[in-house]
Amino acid sequence: MKRLIALAFVALFSMSAMAQQVDLRKKISVSGPAEAEVTPDIIYLTISLKEYLKDNNSKKRVDITDLENQLYNAVLKAGIPKENLMVNNISSYNYAIEKKKNPDFLVSKQYQLKVSDLNKWNEIIGAVDPKGVAYTNIDSYDYSKIEALKKELKIKALQAAKAKATYMVEALGDKLAGVIDIQEVNNEAYPQPMYRANVMMMKSADMAGAAESAPELDFKKIKLNYVVNTVFEIR
Repeated sequence: MKRLIALAFVALFSMSAMAQQVDLRKKISVSGPAEAEVTPDIIYLTISLKEYLKDNNSKKRVDITDLENQLYNAVLKAGIPKENLMVNNISSYNYAIEKKKNPDFLVSKQYQLKVSDLNKWNEIIGAVDPKGVAYTNIDSYDYSKIEALKKELKIKALQAAKAKATYMVEALGDKLAGVIDIQEVNNEAYPQPMYRANVMMMKSADMAGAAESAPELDFKKIKLNYVVNTVFEIR
């Protein structure tokens, strides 16, 4: 009997505690959006240079050093720091060994170039012997002030949510109190680069007049889209 009374007391106490935990405050749940588009200003390009034979004559080789110097000088002329151009493939350092094994071996080297403006690209690639360019491509891209922009958008989304909640509550003659809950939802879209040319690939066989035919690039912007879900108290 005592055990049944104890169990009943525990059950009654638990129900009382649950009743005390019920949130009886009047609330409103709203979402606030904010978005922005920015043009990437950190772009990494891959450039592959390769030796070739003039008129298929093994004695008239265009050396990789000449091609590399052309690229290096074009980068400097475009106002890009030399530190932004680096060898991108460790195998590029081993060409001396291959040449010893096979004197007719045609050396290729890959480079990575960091630019902030794609308008510089055609200027640079147009200054390099087109027959020595095996291919080019875009590795990655970013926006230098991305973190500051994310913070700004989250604040704007929160402010938008509060403004929406305020006019909805005041339309009913009530007042908005403090925020109870905040949850952020983000949708950061980093689109792939888009080109006027089908692909950003230039083969030596098609490189006659490369200064005029180098692909013109249309680069899609980075789009940031944030949504903040909030719950405000109504008083």
